Amino acid sequence: MINSNDLKPGQTINVDGDIYVVLDISQNKTARSAMVVKAKVRNLRTGSNVELSWGGGEKVEPAMIEKKEMQYLYDTDDAMVFMDNETYEQVEIPMDRLEWERKFVKANDNVNISSYDGEIIGISLPDKAVLQVTECEPAVKGDTATNASKNATLETDLEVRVPLFIEEGEMIVINTSDGKYSGRAK
Repeated sequence: MINSNDLKPGQTINVDGDIYVVLDISQNKTARSAMVVKAKVRNLRTGSNVELSWGGGEKVEPAMIEKKEMQYLYDTDDAMVFMDNETYEQVEIPMDRLEWERKFVKANDNVNISSYDGEIIGISLPDKAVLQVTECEPAVKGDTATNASKNATLETDLEVRVPLFIEEGEMIVINTSDGKYSGRAK
C-alpha cells in the first residue's frame, strides 16, 4: 500500500476496482483541519479524467501495470491485431479503445502493450513517430507570412499542419502527445 502523502505523478493506483494513472497531486493543510490530498487522475480503461481525494496518511492500493513489447500486424473490422515477439501469440485490441494511438502506429511497428492482471489496457506510444506524407497541398508562391503552413495527410490518415517546404512522399516526425509536426525525419 502507498501512503496518500507519497503519491507522485505517473504512478498507477487501483481505487474501487478502477485503474488510474496519477497526473497531478496537491496537498492542502490548514491549521484547523487535517491534511487533504487531491489527485487529478486518468482512468486507464475509459480515458476519462477525474479528481480523487484522501485524508492525509490514508492508504492507496498500487496497480502493477505490466508492459510487453508486441508487433502491430493488421486491422480487422473492429480491432487491431498485435503479436508477441517471443511467443508469436496474437492479441486483438478493440479499435474504439485505441482511437488516438492508431493515428501513430503503422504495420510492423513495435509498441508496448500495457496490461493489468491479464487485462489489456492499451498501448504506450513513443514520444515521437516518423510517418510519411501521402497527400499535401501545394505551396503557393508569395504565401510566406511568418509560420506559414499547409495541410498534409499522413500514411495513417492523420491530418496535420506542416511548413510550406514539406512535399508529398517525405518522412516527418510527429509528437504523439498532441499530434503536431515536429520536424523532418533524418
